[in-house]
Amino acid sequence: MNNSHSQSYAAAGVDIEAGYKGVQLMKRHVERTVIPGVVSGIGGFGGLFAPDVSGMKEPILVSGTDGVGTKIRVAQLMDKHDTIGIDCVAMCVNDIICCGARPLFFLDYIAIGKNEAEKVASIVSGVAEGCIQAGCALIGGETAEHPGVMAPDDYDLAGFAVGIVDREKMIDPSMVKAGDVILSLDSSGLHSNGFSLVRKVLDVEHARLGEWSEELSGELGGSLLQPTKIYVKPVLAAMEAARVHGVSHITGGGFYENIPRCLPKGMTAKIDKSALKIPPIFSLLQKKGDIPERDMFNTFNMGTGMALIVDKNDADKARDLLLSAGQASRVIGEVVPGGGGVELL
Repeated sequence: MNNSHSQSYAAAGVDIEAGYKGVQLMKRHVERTVIPGVVSGIGGFGGLFAPDVSGMKEPILVSGTDGVGTKIRVAQLMDKHDTIGIDCVAMCVNDIICCGARPLFFLDYIAIGKNEAEKVASIVSGVAEGCIQAGCALIGGETAEHPGVMAPDDYDLAGFAVGIVDREKMIDPSMVKAGDVILSLDSSGLHSNGFSLVRKVLDVEHARLGEWSEELSGELGGSLLQPTKIYVKPVLAAMEAARVHGVSHITGGGFYENIPRCLPKGMTAKIDKSALKIPPIFSLLQKKGDIPERDMFNTFNMGTGMALIVDKNDADKARDLLLSAGQASRVIGEVVPGGGGVELL
């Protein structure tokens, strides 16, 4: 690679040598994520992983893909790029654990206007941190320079995760029944959803993101960039010993779109709003944007990053298991017979 150089390509705006430098800078971050099963390091044409399926009767691979969305604009405005990768990993692994899968590996894709090796390495450092939190390996990725298509400072980040679960241990929403308890797993804030509305309401292009906010007890930009919480380890711990019937990752679409995805026909999720712990960023947005409550719960997570539906006799056990893994939770409702969907009281 040291002899690889194209003056013509560089004149067109693509610096392949910067790409090589970026790979070298990110290697130390990637190495932190190595777990048993990793076969190859980064730099090849494909990431190799040998899953351990011993003890599984019927292993099922589960995949998920997502990006960070327009939250990336906040990172660009603040010139802070080392946490946005956590969001990217979280959006993928939090999805695949909804069926009980343990994440195995992750790959990322960065499209960038101008390849600045240090910036790319900073982005990947966040991806690596997310993988460590999820217990999976970062086994590959791609950085693509897009001169003339993207502005030099612009970039986008997406990725995908693959996990594994034994078929007999998969979460089966058909097991959800009347009387089951709904647990809220506290979010860290906005996570990575609704940022097109957030940017409009707060006028982030002109906002003083570094200023202290009394309402938020911190900087506005810091609150907006707070990484999406990764729930893999606590949720898997709860699934080992408690009867978890349904899991819902509360992303875009909020309560109204996501909770029904793990409800069988004829069942309704009845939610007690007074039981929720809603971070102040949501109140700020609702007030500044004059946003109806219905829209808030249909756009944001409102303090519930993930909802677990558990057998009522296992609710306390599930909460203890979650807490032992570092995840606070609270009872916010129950499943009742009905026409389906979510009922907020």
